Amino acid sequence: MTADLVQPLITAFVTLFVIIDPLGLAPLFVALTQGEDAARRRRIALTACLVAAGVLTAFGIFGETVLGVAGISMPAFRVAGGALLFLTALDMLFEKRSKRRQGQGGMSEESEDPSVFPLAIPLIAGPGAIATMILLSGQNAGDIAWVVSVHLVMIAVLAVTFILFLASGVLERVLGPLGINVITRLLGMLLAALAVQFILDGLAEFGVFSAAAL
Repeated sequence: MTADLVQPLITAFVTLFVIIDPLGLAPLFVALTQGEDAARRRRIALTACLVAAGVLTAFGIFGETVLGVAGISMPAFRVAGGALLFLTALDMLFEKRSKRRQGQGGMSEESEDPSVFPLAIPLIAGPGAIATMILLSGQNAGDIAWVVSVHLVMIAVLAVTFILFLASGVLERVLGPLGINVITRLLGMLLAALAVQFILDGLAEFGVFSAAAL
């Protein structure tokens, strides 16, 4: 793997990690699986991550084709996706995201299996994660190695999510509400910067200004 590919993949990992937010999902996983034994928790965690992987893979591979059929250019989607990620970042910074996720989680507390809804969709493979997969895959859409690498990065993020789900009880006790709040806000700041970069890249592709000025 060349050095030119390593840095973009690190950026892709950070972007997906921030938008999926495994640390923020861990306490919700605890709430949704409260009272379940370890074996059932593992089964729910695995199912949720596999379903999310399938959804994100489908959009990562076919998302740009769907955009083409709808008459939406990749630069336009890059700007829109960046704006969406920026709004998500604001939600994280001002704690609105956690409250909304808790509300989504509460809607399914009485269901027998929360693995598909709300864990896989929309908590893991939500609009932000789907938009991010399309944006990342579209950066070098003609390069099969790049597209495959992006999906391997996505799988790595979901693997981290799965591990944190399994360790969510311990993680919650160690970090506490204050620690999770601090980490969520730091990730929100990072996501805001990455979202602005997406918007600037899209505007550069439109010819609003030179990409060299970025």
